[in-house]
Amino acid sequence: MRISRRAFLDVCKGSAIGLGAFKLAQLGNVLANPNAPTVVWLQGASCTGCSVSFLNRISSSAPKTAADVLIQTINLAYHPTLMAPAGQTAADILQTAQNSGNFILAVEGGVPTAFGGATCWAYSSNGVEVTFLSAVQALASKAKAVLSIGTCAAYGGIPSTSANPAGIRSVSAATGKPTLNIPGCPTHPDWIVWAIANLLTNSIGSLDSKGRPAALFGRLVHDQCPRKPPSEQHQNCLERWGCQGKYTYGVCPVSRWNNGVSWCIDVNAPCIGCTEPTFAAASMRRASASGNCYGSCHREDD
Repeated sequence: MRISRRAFLDVCKGSAIGLGAFKLAQLGNVLANPNAPTVVWLQGASCTGCSVSFLNRISSSAPKTAADVLIQTINLAYHPTLMAPAGQTAADILQTAQNSGNFILAVEGGVPTAFGGATCWAYSSNGVEVTFLSAVQALASKAKAVLSIGTCAAYGGIPSTSANPAGIRSVSAATGKPTLNIPGCPTHPDWIVWAIANLLTNSIGSLDSKGRPAALFGRLVHDQCPRKPPSEQHQNCLERWGCQGKYTYGVCPVSRWNNGVSWCIDVNAPCIGCTEPTFAAASMRRASASGNCYGSCHREDD
């Protein structure tokens, strides 16, 4: 699934958190190199929401859709949902990337660890079923970098809450490797593009204590919200309805959603803190206590 250099650069330049001219020039040089790293994307315990979020990217300029990006820009070697090959052919592609060691591993979804990982299977190779746990551990040990896409991969997310019979863990916890975390439920398509582009140019910058890049998660949502007092809209602040913006880091007010059309607060929905490690457990406690996701006006920490 080779994607043209120009198309990928257009995506990076056109996003709300696009790269500057110097960074774009760096990225262009990297992508022009025939030895540029490929991207291997695995999916585990999740709803595939982050892939769907990425695929929902639509632009008025080329490449207009994520399909344009994936078919014509970067070298996405493996994605179980998007790639055309299947079966042994797909497994061989994955093995080739693994053997090269010249790849970025992107993981979507939590990692089941119970029963030796036998609650989630990644693929079959030469008649042998490979667990998602084994696949992630093997690939993470050889990858140039490991990218956790979405809150499930970054922190365990919804699949890891409550009894957790499958023993869902974050990618970092399951592999023992540091990961670049791009949380969200789902995460924003522009954040995924930003992360891949900056990994390719070795320019991620500083990370916070939760493994998130400060460029994307360095400010509280509340501090960027147009309804923050003393703005003209502050009387419509949704904190009393359980908005978690004061405790949640992200650039949602800047990047916005639906290709820049709106974001949660714009449609009068309170922030539910989906980029935070405490998101899933806190949301379930609020739902259990009040019958909905926003019943309490107060933050609940793990």
